[in-house]
Amino acid sequence: MTRRFTALAALAVVCAGVELVAGRGMSPGVAWDVLHGGGDATERHILFQLRLPRLLVALCAGACLAVAGLVLQSALRNPLAGPEVTGVTPGAVLGAVTATALGLAGWDSPLAVVLAACAGGCAGAALLWLLAGRGRGDPAQTAVHGVLVSAVLGGLTAMVLLVEPGELGSVVQWLVGTTEGRVWEHWHLLWPWALVWGVAAWLLAGPLTLLRCGDDVALAAGLSVPRARTLALLCAVALTAGAVAGVGALGFVGLLVPHLALAVFGADLRVSLPGAALVGAVVVCGADAAAQLSSRLLAGALDSGRLTLPVGALTACLGAALLLVVVRRTPSRSF
Repeated sequence: MTRRFTALAALAVVCAGVELVAGRGMSPGVAWDVLHGGGDATERHILFQLRLPRLLVALCAGACLAVAGLVLQSALRNPLAGPEVTGVTPGAVLGAVTATALGLAGWDSPLAVVLAACAGGCAGAALLWLLAGRGRGDPAQTAVHGVLVSAVLGGLTAMVLLVEPGELGSVVQWLVGTTEGRVWEHWHLLWPWALVWGVAAWLLAGPLTLLRCGDDVALAAGLSVPRARTLALLCAVALTAGAVAGVGALGFVGLLVPHLALAVFGADLRVSLPGAALVGAVVVCGADAAAQLSSRLLAGALDSGRLTLPVGALTACLGAALLLVVVRRTPSRSF
């Protein structure tokens, strides 16, 4: 396990280094010079005020989504219970967009956006819990209800944007998912939120392990299943809301990264929860670096001065492709 954590940490450092120099206006030589105290004022501003907070926000948001996904899948005993397909992410987006349209929050006040996103995420999770009813333990039924809830919440978000079209430009990035324009204010708000709820999720590793074994086993072990599941869902919603408020709705990160973490670190959630956080950070950071490099290549090929590929579009495409590969390789498994 130590070697695996070390290898992933080294991979995270590599991805972080690539992301720092992947965008426009910063070559590896210039970045190295700035890090050693050189460079002019513009280069120092780009690296320390734009690139570095963007990197840290990407790492933290990826960790949040991965831990939230693993907590959801463990609490609901559903391999498809990611934040994206359980109404949590669409609910968080709807809450933030609605609060902004009503003037209760603004994109210049990240704390208000986080609170609005958390309320929306709780509402989305509660709606799924009510619709699933007695079949909430069935992975197939929970997945179907989750897709329906997500579709309804997405439609409500579109309606809010139609009523307040002036908010469309400032909200599109949250609907797709991007780390563009993230500054130190986003980082200073996100990391304490992620730390508190991440520690809370890790403290629930024992109850979550029992929940993965089934409600009967958990009850026989003396666990209060409703209370443990409620606390787990609260942690997952809070982590998702923080990530959505920071980078928007990144697709498939919370759905697929937990499977990678369990494959690498095993079923012991005391180990796999921190492992999922590290894997999620690597995935989002690597995807953001790839998106910036792709933007530079596409801008050069199309002779476009300003072309930006959002990281959410890349994670959605790659995640969908990976999910199709997994389903095709295990045709006998019920999803």
